[in-house]
Amino acid sequence: MSNQAYKTFVSRRPERRSGVRIYDRVTVGGIRTACVSRRQLSDLMVGDCLAARGGSRPPKLIFAVNGNSVAVAAIDSGYRSLFERADLIHADGAPIVFASKLLTRTPVPERSATTDFLFDAAAKAEQFGLKFYLLGSTDEIVARTVHRLKRDFPKLQIVGSRNGYFGEEEEPAICEEINASGADVVWVGLGVDKESAFSLRNKPRLRAGWIVTCGGCFNFAAGDYARAPQWMQDCGLEWLHRLIREPRRLFWRYFVTNPIALLMLLIGTAGGRTSTRT
Repeated sequence: MSNQAYKTFVSRRPERRSGVRIYDRVTVGGIRTACVSRRQLSDLMVGDCLAARGGSRPPKLIFAVNGNSVAVAAIDSGYRSLFERADLIHADGAPIVFASKLLTRTPVPERSATTDFLFDAAAKAEQFGLKFYLLGSTDEIVARTVHRLKRDFPKLQIVGSRNGYFGEEEEPAICEEINASGADVVWVGLGVDKESAFSLRNKPRLRAGWIVTCGGCFNFAAGDYARAPQWMQDCGLEWLHRLIREPRRLFWRYFVTNPIALLMLLIGTAGGRTSTRT
């Protein structure tokens, strides 16, 4: 091991062994949710990815929960079973945080919206030399996402990308491509619930540290969709901003799912907790 490699190893080791590896989980809307901040989520990514290098352990599945996923999980047992097999579920939606603060003894400290976490993770990846692979959306959108990330984080290593239009029979070859790239973090933006199913199916094939489902995150990163004003994000009204922007596509979705999500957040949020060490 060279002197530089040894210094890098020593500087990274605290990320893997510090108290950041310990966190609580609470049930919010029927889904076991990690009580982690955005910073802790990024630190967990670093530790897991460094530990997984060389194929020494399987990748961890990182899913996100918001009001829509709470509602869908309540009415679709198949979708709910996908979530039950995730290694870590973080609070993508503000209502998840609000419900945990009102109804649990160990609330989720803050929202970790995937559209924000992508950039948090990129900053950490740039610092620690982690490699990204982006899977999903169209070639144009994913290319613009890569351009945006490289512009904001010049030293970030994005070792591959691919659009999300493929059949299940193509997945073994796609996983081989991802493995050959040496990716530490695979971002999977195939839409609910395809991305969760893809991640679970291919976990045994992939040698990355983290597989992160990210929905329409690439569209936001590419600049196609604008985020809601900060005050709407803080009040948990980002869904309303999206509804105003795309009423024809989203009206019936929110009309059906919002009442179910509200009910589940009220009756499916538990005060207990479990501690996790990773």
